[in-house]
Formats: sequence, C-alpha cells, structure tokens
Amino acid sequence: MPDALRRLLPVAALVGIGLTAWLLLGRGEAPQPAAPGPTSGGAPVAVVTAAVVEKPLAVRVEALGTARANEAIEVTSRAARVVTTLRFIEGQQVRRDQVLVELESAQDRAELAAAEAALAESRSAFTRSRDLFTQQALSQAQLEQIEATLKANEARVAAAAARVADTVIRAPFAGTVGLRRVSIGALVSPGTVITTLDDTATMKLDFDVPEVFLAVMQAGLAIESSSAAWPGASFAGTVETVDSRVDPVTRTVRVRARLPNPDGRLRPGMFLTVRVSREPQPGLVVPEQAVIPERGSMYVFVVADGKVERREVQLGRRNPGEVEVIEGLAAGERVIVEGTQKVRPGVAVTEFQPTAAR
Repeated sequence: MPDALRRLLPVAALVGIGLTAWLLLGRGEAPQPAAPGPTSGGAPVAVVTAAVVEKPLAVRVEALGTARANEAIEVTSRAARVVTTLRFIEGQQVRRDQVLVELESAQDRAELAAAEAALAESRSAFTRSRDLFTQQALSQAQLEQIEATLKANEARVAAAAARVADTVIRAPFAGTVGLRRVSIGALVSPGTVITTLDDTATMKLDFDVPEVFLAVMQAGLAIESSSAAWPGASFAGTVETVDSRVDPVTRTVRVRARLPNPDGRLRPGMFLTVRVSREPQPGLVVPEQAVIPERGSMYVFVVADGKVERREVQLGRRNPGEVEVIEGLAAGERVIVEGTQKVRPGVAVTEFQPTAAR
C-alpha cells in the first residue's frame, strides 16, 4: 500500500465517526423535552370517583357441603373366631343393643364354666377359713392367702365372661345396617369389617365458608340445602357449631349443621348445596370496579386532597356490582372507579362523578 494512502486512513476514520455522531444527535438540533407523564407535574388526570358509603347488606352465603351420619361405625370383631350366626339383613333398621353377629363360643363358655366352678370352691374355702380364723385355728397369713386365691378366681371369671361377651356383637346405637362383608363360617380377626352401621335419622352437614363470614356464622342459624339426587327438594337445618380454627391456606372455616332426615333420603357422603341467609347488616360498600387484585391482595385508589393514594383493603360480602370493604377504608372517602390504569400514587387528578350519578 502506498505511504500516502496509509496516512489518509486515520483521517477517513475520524471523519466517519464524526458524521455518525452528527446523525445520531439530530444533526446538531437541540434535544426536545419529553412529554410530561403522570408524575411529571403535568395537568391533572381526569378520573371518575365514587364515595365509600355505609348501607345494609344482605348476608347470603352459598357453599358445597358433605352429608355425614350422626353416628357411624364399622362393625368389627374383637376376637379371632368363626362366624356362626348373622342376625341382620342388609339395610335393616336395628335398635340399640340388638344382636347383629354371633361367633363360635364353645371353648370360651367352657373356660367360663371352669372359672365359675373354681370361684365357687374358693368362696366356700374362704368362708370355712374365716370361721377357723375366728376360732384361732388358722393364722392371719393363711387366711390372707385363701382370700387372695378367691380374688384371683373372681378375676378369672370376669375375664372368661368378657371373652364370651365378645362372641356376641351388638349394635351400640340404633341405625341402619350396611352391606354384609362376611359369610357364616368365615374366620374373622380383630378389626375385620363385618358390616357398617349408620344413624341417619339426623345428618351432619359439614361445609366451608370464607373467614369473613365468621361473625355471622353462629349456632342456631337456619340453613337450606339441596341435592342433585332430589331435584326440587329442600332440606332445612340449623348450624350446630363452627370450627375453632381457620385453614391458613384456604382462609376458610369449617361449619357443621344438623339436618333432620326422617325419610332417609339423605345418605352419608352426599354432596349438598348449602345456602345461609340472614337479615341485612350494615357495611361499607364501594363499586366492584374500584377494586384492583394484585398478587393475592386487593387494592383501591383513594383520592385525598386532589391526589391519588394506593390502599390495600379487605373485602367481605358482595352484592351485584358492589362489594363490602371490612378494612382499609372509611365512610365518605372517595375511590377511583374509572381511570385506574392512568394513575399512580401521588398523581394529581380531577374528579368526575359516574355517568349514572350526573
């Protein structure tokens, strides 16, 4: 490459850099100021606001519940024995203490008879020994030994009688017997399920409600429920108790109601839709569109002294188009219902009333 051309290359590079900078900087013109944003002190943003008002709100709660028997057990054996007699029919209504199952008991009854014979002999021996002790023909130690034998035989009789009693299985309460799980001649062990027994004359109904309704869920509150199994039918009941704990994950509380079930239409395990209503209670209300959900929390934009303030709120009951605020707002404050996307905290705003209120 000639020396003259080599000397011109640095000069050409500097000229190119300068030309590029001139084009990027707008050919030497002064930079234009940026358009004012919501927080740059420009004109106030026009928004529509509504007042926080106090008004009566109906208490209406709807939830899904599960029906449970008032009492429910699995009928099992306490002893490893062979089934000799089944004294129930599937689906039968039984009374308390009614015999349901009899197990093989010949050996147990023989042991009971032997224990009773030994006990009778011990009692006779103790009576004779006590007379001899009174006559000073028997020592205190000998009498105590005979008395100990008597008590041991009494314990053996009680144990043998308990084993015989275990061979007869009775209903612990009145209810409906379920399906039979064993046959006559089957060997059952402790814990083997023979059948089920449910007291369904009264049903328990468990359902969960949001924690915001804790104040209105009280014992004695009337409820209505319905089931897809019985279209058009309504099942009335009352709240019996409210759980002492709130689920920290779902923020709900378990409520238990009782429903009379004289005709047996309700069965354990059925799903029911539960409706709870109470007389209207006063509460602070805002339009539903004022509430902004974000990351599991609820917010509103409050206008105070012409400027915007972002505030977290806790919500409660709902009516069509409006929602109760149980924490975070006071009556008379104004919240933005239209234009929330144009504002941020600290922005100056001009308020307008909703169209329906103009």
